[in-house]
Amino acid sequence: MNESVTCAMREQPAQSALVVRTTVSVRELQSAMGAAFEAVARYLGELGEAPAGPPFAAYHNMDMEHLDVEIGFPVSRPLPGKGDVQASEIPGGQQGVCTFTGPYAEMTAAYDTLAGWLQERNLEPTGVVYEFYLNDPGVTPPHELQTQIVFPLKPVPA
Repeated sequence: MNESVTCAMREQPAQSALVVRTTVSVRELQSAMGAAFEAVARYLGELGEAPAGPPFAAYHNMDMEHLDVEIGFPVSRPLPGKGDVQASEIPGGQQGVCTFTGPYAEMTAAYDTLAGWLQERNLEPTGVVYEFYLNDPGVTPPHELQTQIVFPLKPVPA
């Protein structure tokens, strides 16, 4: 278990985003991410806009052969999509969050820690998981990569 994983709760406002949504196997994920980040960044350049935060992936399932994933960037305001690039929104509300430091292939323990932490508090994730990539794997050694893992939570009944 990575000792650098700490969990927290936060309340986040909804955030506009531009994404490429695709279905891909985990083996093809890295190349799909590169192509999607490039497509969204190119389109942002055409619009004269900049990302409003780090690149992210939103996993709508955990089927490693058919991952349903949105890959893109948060943006400062709603922007129209074009071609494969779609307008999207990172939902607002309560979130369970942890930051993992280390190689992407070793994130499973951080997922397990966050899921257990939420379960101990009787909090239920929506089922969509976000990963925000806080530094660039092209220049950062794998053991120093930082990924923020976010589980949006279902509202707690009043």
